[in-house]
Amino acid sequence: MSTPLLRSVHIHPVKAMRALARTEAEVQPWGLAADRRWTVVDASNKVVTQRRHPRMALATAEPLPGGGVSLSAPGHARLEVEVPTPRPVSPTVTVEIFDKFVEAVPADPAAAAWLSAYLESDVRLVHMDAPEHRRPVDPDYALPGETVSFADGYPLLVTTTASLDALNSLIAQGDHADEGPLPMNRFRPNLVVEGTAPWAEDGWKRLAVGEVTFRVARPCGRCVVTTTDQLTAERGKEPLRTLAKHRTSDGRVNFGQNLVPEHTGTVRVGDAVKILD
Repeated sequence: MSTPLLRSVHIHPVKAMRALARTEAEVQPWGLAADRRWTVVDASNKVVTQRRHPRMALATAEPLPGGGVSLSAPGHARLEVEVPTPRPVSPTVTVEIFDKFVEAVPADPAAAAWLSAYLESDVRLVHMDAPEHRRPVDPDYALPGETVSFADGYPLLVTTTASLDALNSLIAQGDHADEGPLPMNRFRPNLVVEGTAPWAEDGWKRLAVGEVTFRVARPCGRCVVTTTDQLTAERGKEPLRTLAKHRTSDGRVNFGQNLVPEHTGTVRVGDAVKILD
């Protein structure tokens, strides 16, 4: 077995929009820099993702200096959105994300108009201004003081190419073999590791990626987003059908591991990955 290496790094500046590949990224306590600090909410301030709007996969948010984003999508002109600040004319709003409530700051109304037109739904864009205290990690799997951005629940997600290959082999033997092989972008990871055995990540407790160490919080439960083609927004049955047969635990289907940084630093494509525990 070769030495595991970091094969790719990905950020998602607006939750649920297209993933962006990076050659390196700063690791902050709540996740990678520029990863999921923005999210879309509906008229009741509930977070909107590809679960409800698969076409979010086709929209792109590029980071701008200072933390803003440049939005683009098929058939819509590009729109630059600056980071809002909480003030009397732009107070924080209470956002619901997976039955939890988080304070966030609404973006300029132009962003709401742009997104509402694209998704054909009444939505707006909000920003997490203070990730160091806005949203704690699930206390059942966290240490005191650990926080997370608008990611599903944990600061980072790691997957391995060997496990994807193994999953694709299982899909090829199933009832929807025509849907495979699936690319890694179905799972929207932050870090992708190569050079491991299939499913080796199931046994990881701590790992080092280059200069940064991480604690493994728990396996990542998967949802309908994984059935969404990230290039077309079309949905199928896989990989959930196959995961349900082969990768179920605690009532969830799993692929990948959720990580919490133990300190800050920078991760780079090509970094050695060491399993510490």
